[in-house]
Amino acid sequence: MPFTNILASMRRLLVFLFGACTILLAASPAQAQKEPGFQGPFALTNAQIITTPSDTIESGSVVIRDDSIAAVGADVSVPGNARTIDCEGLTVYPGLIDGGTQLGLQEVGSLPETTDHNEIGDLTANMEVITAVNPNSVSVPVTRVHGITTVLTEPTEGLLPGEAALIGLHGYTPGQMHLNGVELTKLDFPSTGRQGPSDDRSPETIKKETEKALQSLNDVWDKAELYTEIDSAVAEQPEQRRQPEFVPAMDALIPVIRGEQHLLISANTASDISAALDWAEERGVLDQVVLSGATEGWRVADEIAEANVPVIAGPVMQPPSRDSDRYDKVYRNPGLLHDAGVTVALRTNSAENVRNLPFHAGFAAAHGLGKTEALRAVTTAPAQIFGVADQVGTIEVGKRANLFVANGDPFQPQTDVQHLFIDGYKLPLESRHSKLYEEFLNRNPGLEK
Repeated sequence: MPFTNILASMRRLLVFLFGACTILLAASPAQAQKEPGFQGPFALTNAQIITTPSDTIESGSVVIRDDSIAAVGADVSVPGNARTIDCEGLTVYPGLIDGGTQLGLQEVGSLPETTDHNEIGDLTANMEVITAVNPNSVSVPVTRVHGITTVLTEPTEGLLPGEAALIGLHGYTPGQMHLNGVELTKLDFPSTGRQGPSDDRSPETIKKETEKALQSLNDVWDKAELYTEIDSAVAEQPEQRRQPEFVPAMDALIPVIRGEQHLLISANTASDISAALDWAEERGVLDQVVLSGATEGWRVADEIAEANVPVIAGPVMQPPSRDSDRYDKVYRNPGLLHDAGVTVALRTNSAENVRNLPFHAGFAAAHGLGKTEALRAVTTAPAQIFGVADQVGTIEVGKRANLFVANGDPFQPQTDVQHLFIDGYKLPLESRHSKLYEEFLNRNPGLEK
């Protein structure tokens, strides 16, 4: 073929491809409104709407525009360009919030290469878990199809293992998932007592090891306070004072020392909780403390309430910490804390079974917390604790469109989520589990008898 003919053929091919791309691009906005995974506008009509744990609209509509809730109420006008979803017989709930997980930080627990929540060393306060979150984790869609739209994902191991991060469960990068840049410095408070029935240490040994651990914590905190003091002095007179040697772990503690960041203290036994509260008061950080775990919080509930410290309790579905306790004591813990006047949120403390948050809430509801307060413990309470109550936790105009539509009580196993929205995106109810279900439901062995 002559060279000129080749050029002519290439020119015609390019013209064809350009025209095809133009047609596809022109059609894409309309197509985007028809497919899940795109922002609306959407209108959820004829639905029962749980706007807050204690407020319900029996029949109304929710309009979602861009990433926010544009309108909600019984007499809402549906925009003409909105994709309408008839929710007759269904209920709209605020997206659920898990107050403590390792979601996105671990894929296979038995493979260290896939685990990013436990850095080497006892003092890694500078470790920011948001940098290690995997947006493509298989566990993320498994979690969100159960109505969970936001979680706190946190580091483990060590005295000060790093900074936990609040993330939304939709995004291509950790930065897109990071909700309002919320981070909490985590402190695994040193144990001050026996570590379960198998702990056979003598009282003298326990006392010595406790004193040693608390001394180590105080030494670290003394250095952090001094480091912060020097940093402030340098900032005031940068030309007259020498910049101190940069110490990442100390630098990461500056916001906590200055009262600018929450301190997430993990403590479970009654003695550890009491010691942690006393220590926080002595160090002047009690107002910033959020207790996490608090398995035996019910034993010192009045003390926690007096300190005005919120608690992220859980896991709820676990056996009691002492053989002498009733089988349901951990189930009743959130209710007993609430009755004492403590602000209570819930957590699963899991990497792959965060999806079970509704059942943890259901157990707490059935054992004294009640359905309304259980819903509050996984919506408005964690939103308030983490300082994002103006963004998530309820269905109100101007807030992020983080919500789901279900055919019943979300704390009941038989309930199915019908529609899911995060930041206004309608996400497909698809996960590794649903794919496996479809695969094996329609399996064809390919074998002839």
